[in-house]
Amino acid sequence: MFHQVTRLAGQTALAGVLAGAALADGSDLSIFDWSGYEDPGFYGAYIETYGVGPRYSYFANEDEAFARLQSGFRADLAHPCSYVTHKWADAGLLQPIDTSRLEHWDDLLSGIRTVDGISFNGETWMVPFDWGNTGLIYRTDEISPDDISLEILTDPSLRGRISLPDGALEAFTLAILATGAQDDFPDLSEEQFQAALDYLRAVHENVRFYWSDATQLDQALASGEVIMGWGWNQTEINLISNGVPAEMMRDVEEGIVTWVCGYVHLEGASTPDEQVYDMLNALTAPESGQYIIENWGYAHSNARAFERADPDLVEAFGLADPETFFDGSLFSVPLSPQLDRRLREEYERIKSGF
Repeated sequence: MFHQVTRLAGQTALAGVLAGAALADGSDLSIFDWSGYEDPGFYGAYIETYGVGPRYSYFANEDEAFARLQSGFRADLAHPCSYVTHKWADAGLLQPIDTSRLEHWDDLLSGIRTVDGISFNGETWMVPFDWGNTGLIYRTDEISPDDISLEILTDPSLRGRISLPDGALEAFTLAILATGAQDDFPDLSEEQFQAALDYLRAVHENVRFYWSDATQLDQALASGEVIMGWGWNQTEINLISNGVPAEMMRDVEEGIVTWVCGYVHLEGASTPDEQVYDMLNALTAPESGQYIIENWGYAHSNARAFERADPDLVEAFGLADPETFFDGSLFSVPLSPQLDRRLREEYERIKSGF
């Protein structure tokens, strides 16, 4: 895009210089993100101001992102989820957010702004952007909604028909819900911790594979290789959009898992703060929220986005009253370093069959 625009503008030196300068200004901003979030629908106001979007680098998971940042990788903004911000801030990787420079801060859902990991130690460390569910997604042509439950994942008749995430915390939240320990999480007793591990061991007997990229789960459910998987709500939307009979279990009695992700201002940022906050304001604008709801199936942090979005989709996603949605949710929360390390070690053993 850079070369195309400057080539077309090259008929006059002045036009070429101006076009090149505008593009260079916008692309000076660097963002460390999950693949796919370079979608310009998320930051239209930034493009209107600078003429072009920022530069993106990608990570596969937050462990990789943390390791690269600790090793000296530089960017201006990054997009982790709220359960890792304590760890990143403690490691000196973040600088606080100045909420007075956020045009839409007061419009963000109060249930999102108060999630652990957004603000702590007297500072705000993350600007919440997207949120959604992790849940049990199943083929409705294979299993009746009346029969679906978290306990069904241990049914011996389903050997080789299930997929779980490779990430320990995501799998563990499934186990917490299945064993009824959500009210005590993350301060679990040893008995509760062991019960959760035992549940995951039982499910392991039926697991065909552990997915590390959501597209693996999408494709396996679409082809019928597996008929159930613990995944993100985007998988549900992708399947339905492609005509696959699928649904995410949303049983408030068994519970639902809610995750909140957002953008952090990295300590090693080199782009001027004004440009950084222009991007943060674009990301949290209601127009951005409308786009992510209608095109990605994720919820947005700005309450006004739900007023703009297609009401049929908002209703279908169970987001008609997003503030009350949080009441029965199990949030992915920060874990102590000791619990985090132990959980990862135990999950690796489970995946290996021990």
